[in-house]
Amino acid sequence: MNQAFTTQLNQGIAELVIAKPPVNALDSQQWLALAQQIETLGANPEVRVIVIRAEGRGFCAGVDIKELDKHPERIVEVNAGNYATFKAVHRNPVPVIVAVHGFVLGGGIGITGAADIVVASECASFALPEVDRGAMGGGAHLQRLFPVQKVRYLFFTGDSIGAREALQYGFIERIVAKDQLRETALGIAAKIAEKSPGMIRIAKEALNGIEDGNLEDKYRWEQGFTMQAYSSPDSAETRRAFVEKRDAKF
Repeated sequence: MNQAFTTQLNQGIAELVIAKPPVNALDSQQWLALAQQIETLGANPEVRVIVIRAEGRGFCAGVDIKELDKHPERIVEVNAGNYATFKAVHRNPVPVIVAVHGFVLGGGIGITGAADIVVASECASFALPEVDRGAMGGGAHLQRLFPVQKVRYLFFTGDSIGAREALQYGFIERIVAKDQLRETALGIAAKIAEKSPGMIRIAKEALNGIEDGNLEDKYRWEQGFTMQAYSSPDSAETRRAFVEKRDAKF
């Protein structure tokens, strides 16, 4: 398995960089490895805050559709990897800042929706094209970013929404030029890292506890429908069409 990310720790800030060309779409084992790494960082007493960003054309295109086209049975492992990754972000003992650019799709929405703070470049756009990929999931995390009706519009249509338009919904802390994205995220992280690490960890747990509903339970519910979707011929057709770069036929 090729490493799909790198990490470094500096002055209490753990920086995790997703880097799997061409579009940062991770396979089943890479999702599981990513989850494990995020958990490991949070368990490290030297880590006070985590920054997740990416190199390349966009932040994350989600799962590797080509893997699932060849091995549809791996949807179980993909589901497990996605669930573990998003949980590792959301339930991490320390704050997680996500710095996104370009496309934020599928699993990229899951990471972003699970995060504590979101910084976006001017070129960032958000979409959850699961219906067009023959899958479900991610709606719970999208609903931490957008209100209910906007979530349904985006989910049903697969349309994307740019950072400038998305700013009105309140989840983006700052929009900056792409070349300022890393510096901005690390600047926010440094401000948090200066605080009492004990107080910040207590605050993270307390804030998670007052959220409306259980994010992980909601996502697990959705994943049951992913399995239902994958049992249909339409789901297989969407994956084959994606690989063959053609319109799906129903």
